[in-house]
Amino acid sequence: MGLILDSSVVIDAERRHETVEQLIERILRSTDDEDAALSAVGLTEIVHGIYRASTPEIRLRREGFLDELLADFTVYPYTKETATLAGKLDGQQRAKGAVVPFADLLIGATALALGFSVLTVNVRHFERIPGLSVVRF
Repeated sequence: MGLILDSSVVIDAERRHETVEQLIERILRSTDDEDAALSAVGLTEIVHGIYRASTPEIRLRREGFLDELLADFTVYPYTKETATLAGKLDGQQRAKGAVVPFADLLIGATALALGFSVLTVNVRHFERIPGLSVVRF
């Protein structure tokens, strides 16, 4: 089994001024050495944050963190299987009155398609996805 990191995990680590090595150590301590990866959608959210930085210094720091992160983590693509699963989950949940924010839905569907859990700082949205194992970080 593995873990898909929600962007909240990466953003939290970068804001704490952690290195990627420190982030990896924290993940290993809290999850019993599970394999961790990113989803393409989560990567999009992280890149979005780089370009919203309020200063050039923050942008450079975020870019450096991302470069190091990408050297150490696999990024799983958003596939046809994932898209089909996300559409099904979204339709089923909305029919019940439950709305999962779109990016979290896609990240969760990626994890489900892979048989992975999601590691997140914000469990609330991911807990609305049936069958998804959610790990609080």
